[in-house]
Amino acid sequence: MRAWLALAGLVVALGAGPVAARAGEAASPPARPVVVELYTSQGCSSCPPADAFLARLAERQDVLALTLPITYWDMLGWKDTLATGGNTARQKAYAAAMGRGGVYTPQMIVNGTSDVVGSREQAVDAAIQAHEAGEPDVPVTLKVEPAELRLTVGTGLAGRDDPSGWATIWLFRVRPQTTVKIGGGENSGRVVTYHNVVREVTAVGLWKGRPVTLDLPRSALGGGPGDSFAALVQDKGYGRVIGASWIVH
Repeated sequence: MRAWLALAGLVVALGAGPVAARAGEAASPPARPVVVELYTSQGCSSCPPADAFLARLAERQDVLALTLPITYWDMLGWKDTLATGGNTARQKAYAAAMGRGGVYTPQMIVNGTSDVVGSREQAVDAAIQAHEAGEPDVPVTLKVEPAELRLTVGTGLAGRDDPSGWATIWLFRVRPQTTVKIGGGENSGRVVTYHNVVREVTAVGLWKGRPVTLDLPRSALGGGPGDSFAALVQDKGYGRVIGASWIVH
């Protein structure tokens, strides 16, 4: 993951957003969506059902669904064409934060705290429903300007300006959809369409309860037309998600 903290001298700001936004505008759903991260691999024979389930979750307005392909199953005979080291590192960091002995696929992390097998749809739905009630909601907004992406995080959660309380501001660059013909490994010959694929995830700053505005140069964001961006505010880096937003680049 590239270190964006060098941009800390720039201005920052955030607000809630859904999974379907018009280009250049943050969406405005009734409430912050529940964030679902699917850790998957083209080399994992049990992953395609979870990939298909994630596609259905991506259509929901109450869910911000992200696909994070990982690298460690490349040893099974097929190098995942979408996997990144950053996605793998994020999953391993979750395992450490949750006290898990290791990582697996398909795994869904719901709102940063619930660990669910990605193909167990009822369990995932139950976790989403549980997180829809009573979760903290720090306002996060994203806006595309001609030369920059403006990210704003508002105030929230009493006492969070205490020096001992902090959250990480994450920025995800996302490819909305891509289809892959898998040419080897356990899924050889299968054609799988992936949705909301995370191509890069970067920590862009810290939040301690006070409003923050960050202007990120578009020239440094990478990607191309049609790419999307998601912003998460997450306790202590890999804890519960307390704010989220989504925008089309």
